[in-house]
Amino acid sequence: MAKAGGRITTHVLDTSRGVPAEGVRIVLHLVQKDGESESRLKVTESVTNGDGRLDAPLLDGGRLEQGIYELHFDVEKYYATRSPEESVEALWTVVPIRFAVSDTTSHYHIPLLIAPGGYSTYRGS
Repeated sequence: MAKAGGRITTHVLDTSRGVPAEGVRIVLHLVQKDGESESRLKVTESVTNGDGRLDAPLLDGGRLEQGIYELHFDVEKYYATRSPEESVEALWTVVPIRFAVSDTTSHYHIPLLIAPGGYSTYRGS
């Protein structure tokens, strides 16, 4: 039996508050290289739900290709929506995460942990 097509998923956690980050706009790009120049082709976009996750994978259904992808997390707008009591001046506007897809049957789960002064990521499961 052949493996199902791979997929790209993500979630965002606000580590400064210890909660999922709801309302973060995420754009997925495929990076195209031509010699030394490169361009980005927008593949899709979505917004995190109350659990900091997306309602569906960013890419699935056999559409995952080998190549370089880039996720752009619009955290500036996320921080702008916080209440005045929680208002902070965040350093980050957009957090880009670039990663390589070599196996089109794999699940690439790329979470983002954000705080006003820092962020981290890892390959999740």
